[in-house]
Amino acid sequence: MYNTNVYIMVRTQVYLTEAERAGLRTLSRSSGKKQSELIREAVDLLLNENGERRRDGILNEAAGIWRNRRDLPDFDESRRSWDRG
Repeated sequence: MYNTNVYIMVRTQVYLTEAERAGLRTLSRSSGKKQSELIREAVDLLLNENGERRRDGILNEAAGIWRNRRDLPDFDESRRSWDRG
């Protein structure tokens, strides 16, 4: 998870449309948060969402990669030999 409280803040310039700026100003006033805080929260949400999607994509790609392998031991047999009961 991304957390701006842990990292050193770096000044960054962004360009917004007039509608985006007006909406951000309205949200800032209604929430009592600074516009910069709202932008950081939005960036954190975007990064977390994409990180989860990327992780899920990697896991989906890896699913079943050993399915057709014939050179691996019989894992069910190995597990049975480990059972204590």
